[in-house]
Amino acid sequence: MSLTQAKALRKEMTDAEYRIWYFLRAHRFGGVKFKRQVPVGPYIADFACFDRKLIIELDGGQHAESARDAWFVAQGFQILRFWNNDVLKNTRAVLEAISATLVKVEAKSPSPGSLRSPPSPTRGEGKQSMRQPR
Repeated sequence: MSLTQAKALRKEMTDAEYRIWYFLRAHRFGGVKFKRQVPVGPYIADFACFDRKLIIELDGGQHAESARDAWFVAQGFQILRFWNNDVLKNTRAVLEAISATLVKVEAKSPSPGSLRSPPSPTRGEGKQSMRQPR
């Protein structure tokens, strides 16, 4: 699906999607970045965290789950699916389930510290001199 379709869906969010987005947006949920109504391959995911390869789907029954889920899983994503009614009536339990899943799912991108090169050797360490001993 196209970015144009995703943008249109962002303007037509359900009450349940608005409720969850309030907690997930702007790194509010444990500092994790989520995107809403984002294209992921041929589909549009309700919410996606690409760093953790997690997709959250809120359903009123409109998604054909089998093909979507199979495709997402084949791409390495884990899927959490909640009914809109559960989000609206038991938001805390839904957020706890998302949080528990984020704890289990290891971040897929390297941490900034692991991207740094090792420190330079201190004086006298490192390569041996090319001179021959006498």
